[in-house]
Amino acid sequence: MIDYNKILNPVARDMKPSGIRKFFEIAATRKDCISLGVGEPDFITPQKFSQAGIDSILQGKTQYTANAGLMELRKAISKYLDGFIGVHYDPASEIICTVGASEGIDAAFRAICAPGDEILIPEPCFVCYAPLVSLTGATPVSVKCYIEDEFKLNVEEVKKAITPKTKAILIAFPNNPTGGVMEKSDLEALVPVIEEHNLIVFSDEIYGELVYNGLKFTSIASIGNMRERTIVLSGFSKAFAMTGWRLGYICAPKEIVDVVYKIHQYGIMCAPTAAQYAALAALEESFKDNFAEVAYMRGKYDERRRYLVDRLNAMGLTCFEPRGAFYAFPCVKSTGMDGEQFAYALLEAKNVAVVPGGAFGDSGKDFIRISYAYSVEAIKTALDKIEEFLAELKK
Repeated sequence: MIDYNKILNPVARDMKPSGIRKFFEIAATRKDCISLGVGEPDFITPQKFSQAGIDSILQGKTQYTANAGLMELRKAISKYLDGFIGVHYDPASEIICTVGASEGIDAAFRAICAPGDEILIPEPCFVCYAPLVSLTGATPVSVKCYIEDEFKLNVEEVKKAITPKTKAILIAFPNNPTGGVMEKSDLEALVPVIEEHNLIVFSDEIYGELVYNGLKFTSIASIGNMRERTIVLSGFSKAFAMTGWRLGYICAPKEIVDVVYKIHQYGIMCAPTAAQYAALAALEESFKDNFAEVAYMRGKYDERRRYLVDRLNAMGLTCFEPRGAFYAFPCVKSTGMDGEQFAYALLEAKNVAVVPGGAFGDSGKDFIRISYAYSVEAIKTALDKIEEFLAELKK
């Protein structure tokens, strides 16, 4: 009889499953469940983008591409980032197309993190960061972000978390799950600390196009000399409604990309060919119409955002107004329950699924995450049921 506990990698064996997926596996078993939990655009990939991927298959373009991706696509990404974040990356040596931003994050961590290193991670945060850091043998260190600070990274909290072992810091803004945004002045305040301690920055910018209230997204790579110590991670999933295509990219100085390239080459070979052609069309068509499709979807998210936050606050669930992404993160402490208790009770009573905030770290335990990447009708129906649930709790 094999003792698999002695065979399996103990770090992987003891890793907790995604708190998001764990909850929705339960919700998926319930008939007619209304879900506001999945972080995925409800928009279909714009037809012009999809058609380019379809045409590439029909034209027989079904072979591997270069490991780093189609050169035309890397050139388009370079052109896009020149305009969007004001930072230039050489398409030949500083950009790799990845299987979603997720692969880029994993590869970047493996290229930088080593046993004994400590990596600062803002919390609440998306569920993948800490486990992926742990798999490298490095230690993830949470830096708590508070609603009082609009869920931004607080410079003093960062300073307190730094030790001689600290090698890097993750910056993931606009933030999933809070919707918090680090504006240019916030990032500028952080830069001297990063430089003083010679830290590398992982900048997850997957929601960079989705900011509201007239804000302009700022990449930390664009500030001062930060380009040389920043790894930019992004992709087409969120802003271009291309989640299932699995197409992302990583941009960094050549010396870092050279190492990421080897990890990508051995583990992945290349991103899916059809997805690369679809992503190329997404950029080329968007250059022509000034990103009209992205602007349209962002406008719809903004309408839903304002409606959702107003309703939540009116019913007594204190909710910070998210500045970016497509999530709200209301506090449920006033109900006498934490986020997990609230989410399970709501699911049982009203067949409405939200994500317990504890899935994003201990600091989120009194919150729930609600996605507004759904139709206004679905959001309204779910909120009506949440309001009923709260009224029943008071009886």
